[in-house]
Amino acid sequence: MAMKIRMKQSISGADFSLSPGDETERFSDDEAGRLIAAGVAEAVVASTAPKRERTTKKRPAETRG
Repeated sequence: MAMKIRMKQSISGADFSLSPGDETERFSDDEAGRLIAAGVAEAVVASTAPKRERTTKKRPAETRG
C-alpha cells in the first residue's frame, strides 16, 4: 500500500495534476518520502476515530439603530 500524502505545492505530470491540499496515494513510498523531504508534501496520518458531524447555532439577525 502506498503512503498517503497531502500536497503543499502544485505538481503535475503527463497524466496528473495536483494542487495544494490534494491528498493522493499515487506515488511509491520512496517517491512520497522524497516529496516530503523536499517540503512539497506532508504525510497524512490516518485517524482511527470516525469523523463527527457538527452543527452550528444560528445567530440572531443583527439590528442597528
